[in-house]
Amino acid sequence: MDKKIKDIAADNFLNKGFSCSESVVRAAADLGIVPDELVSVATSFSGGMGSGCLCGAISGAQIVIGYLNGKYKTNTARGMAKEFVEEFKKSHKATCCRVLTSGFEFHSPERKRHCVNMVAKCGEILEDMLEREKSKA
Repeated sequence: MDKKIKDIAADNFLNKGFSCSESVVRAAADLGIVPDELVSVATSFSGGMGSGCLCGAISGAQIVIGYLNGKYKTNTARGMAKEFVEEFKKSHKATCCRVLTSGFEFHSPERKRHCVNMVAKCGEILEDMLEREKSKA
């Protein structure tokens, strides 16, 4: 991939008005990996699904993984989902939005600058996983 999911997702989040979950899915759609319609699916996963639980950027990546590798396709999505979370935790230690954003006001510019790191990391992990899967085919 010439353009990186990581970079497109970060730009979507910082500059184009997309939420964390939408930014990752939008990046995959921009690269033709998934259909545009999945961006709408990602909307409800933002901000830890509105409850502050699972990081929305992780959720966005999981939507892409599930779409490409879920039931009726390769059926490897569950294993890939687990691998994704384990990889994310290596650099961020937690997956909970509330934990990852502790100390930041929800709509503050500081939180946005902080969260772009999670969005970019999720894009990077997703891209690495997709490239690996592509090389197996």
